[in-house]
Amino acid sequence: MPAEKRKATFAKMANAKQQKLQVIKEGKREREEGWLQVVVAEQRKENKDLKFNKKRLRFLSQTQKIKQGSEGVVYWMNRDHRVQDNWALIHAQQLALEEKLPLHICFCLVIPQDSKLATIRHFGFMLRGLEEVAKDCSALNIQFHLLQGSAGELLPEFVAGWSFGAVVTDFSSLRTPLQWVEEVKKGLPSDIPFIQVDAHNVVPCWVASDKLEYAARTIRTKITKLLPEFLTDMPLVDKHPHTALRTAKPVDWAEALSSLEVDRTVEEVDWAKSGTAAGIAMLESFIDLRLKNFSTQRNNPNSSAVSQLSPWIRFGHLSSQRVVLQVKCCGKSAGESVSSFTEELVVRRELTDNFCFYNPSYDRVKGANDWAQKTLKDHAKDPRQYVYTREQLEKAQTHDKLWNAAQYQMVIEGKMHGFLRMYWAKKILEWTSSPEEALAIAIYLNDRYELDGQDPNGFVDRNGVSKVAYRWIWEVINNNTPACKPKCPPGDRKV
Repeated sequence: MPAEKRKATFAKMANAKQQKLQVIKEGKREREEGWLQVVVAEQRKENKDLKFNKKRLRFLSQTQKIKQGSEGVVYWMNRDHRVQDNWALIHAQQLALEEKLPLHICFCLVIPQDSKLATIRHFGFMLRGLEEVAKDCSALNIQFHLLQGSAGELLPEFVAGWSFGAVVTDFSSLRTPLQWVEEVKKGLPSDIPFIQVDAHNVVPCWVASDKLEYAARTIRTKITKLLPEFLTDMPLVDKHPHTALRTAKPVDWAEALSSLEVDRTVEEVDWAKSGTAAGIAMLESFIDLRLKNFSTQRNNPNSSAVSQLSPWIRFGHLSSQRVVLQVKCCGKSAGESVSSFTEELVVRRELTDNFCFYNPSYDRVKGANDWAQKTLKDHAKDPRQYVYTREQLEKAQTHDKLWNAAQYQMVIEGKMHGFLRMYWAKKILEWTSSPEEALAIAIYLNDRYELDGQDPNGFVDRNGVSKVAYRWIWEVINNNTPACKPKCPPGDRKV
């Protein structure tokens, strides 16, 4: 179906739905818009001299001492696309200040070849966010470099050519970024410290646990015990006092955006503006208007109760630590919603990094628990009333109007309510010929269209596609597939 026709169809469906359903309105703000930016800026200044907890980092190199005679420290930005509230950049600046060296940031722009997951929806959002990063760097006397190509091929030579004395990077638990890190590690000179900082999780992934966790209940106690140490305020990344002798090549952002060789049929969305400033604005609206409904209404697709922050957290425009701090600080009147939201954002989200980091098969059926694999195998040949191809599902050509509506929203808006996403994913298992096909299709659709796709949450999160094979498999098959009576250990709801 052409894009314009899809939009018109979805708009018609949305209007009809609004006439039939009662929608909980957000209400009025009690504070002026923009108040959160002011509060956060003041908090950063107050904590300007806060010490860096070295448990947040790990050395990937044998050497730990900065090379003498160096001309700077570089932060290889990978997952966390922001300047403030970024523990990796905070550490890089503190290293540079200790050695009285200039500070640099580089980003390696890689576009997968012949991949339908490389869309303008994702790369446009990312590139506009990086443009904001570059502007912030300019104001802070930090050099920003945009490199075109893979880090493994470009970064070692870039480090040597600019005589950097140390490389700091952030952390991702996914297979491809982990491979990039290994390639850079092999290419860097042995006398250059290579440091990784988990700037994405409140509790660093390797600190929270050193093994694959069984479920949220097994990691919850570990994380909760560590929160007093790690859920701290974050210092300001201040104007850097040491100026680089050589400056980065200016980036023509309009040209960079227009020249992206990506699939432009999956268009950018208009409800989410990229960048940290826009992310803070969405957080502010959540605290003011929706947080109070979160604990009781977050599973109701007709209510305005969810944060809608996932795109900014996925691209690292927002720090989840900053989000939790502000919700706890400024949303006290929301009562139980604060603890419910903290559980979702910290415990369950950080469980996803644990799962992907310690499970090499996180995106395959063989990565599921043994009981789940057995259940799926035992019932793989059960009869199905409907079987659809990937193309039919992608075009929302099923008999189920609710499922089609959810798919349309994902295609057009790049989002889907979490509760609907559970239904959406369960039905894919029911309507495809095998668990392996179901999981592959669910991941493909999620990663191609969801603005927060291609993220650990998509594989493991309670509202993500992983439930097709990893979570509530017994419920999925028992409720939706004929002649299935799977058994699951009593009391278990697997993640």
